Amino acid sequence: MEPIKKILAPTDLSDLSKTGVRYALKLAETIEADITVYHAVEYDTLVRHGQRSRVSDYFQPPDEHFLDRYRHALSEFLTDCISIVPPSLKVHQKVELGSPDTSIVELAKSEAYDLIVMSTHGKTGLRMTVGSVTEKVVQTAPCPVLSIRPQQAQR
Repeated sequence: MEPIKKILAPTDLSDLSKTGVRYALKLAETIEADITVYHAVEYDTLVRHGQRSRVSDYFQPPDEHFLDRYRHALSEFLTDCISIVPPSLKVHQKVELGSPDTSIVELAKSEAYDLIVMSTHGKTGLRMTVGSVTEKVVQTAPCPVLSIRPQQAQR
């Protein structure tokens, strides 16, 4: 088994996803791995915030500042997840447009992550079911996926 040097911790910025990110941060600290906390902004969000072209009915992508709002939200989310970041822990943040399950898997492949750590539950709080982001990532990821069940969701 190869050592784990790079961890990807996807989040939808919900309270339920904090459990997975906190676990990933603690694991990265314990094994001295780099970690990237990642948020994919869904296409539906892009369409809701996009502007109609004056020439056609097609939506145009929002301006440059659109993703800045999500970068700021991710930074605040991360502050809520960990109170003190040890200087030795290398925490990266990344926000992109895309379908969460596809974007997570593509990023894991392109940047050669050794492990993905994510919550089984997200925005809806529903249990992991076929079709959920976590399930799709587990099925298609190029590396092991550790799915963490949030304590609030346990029965």
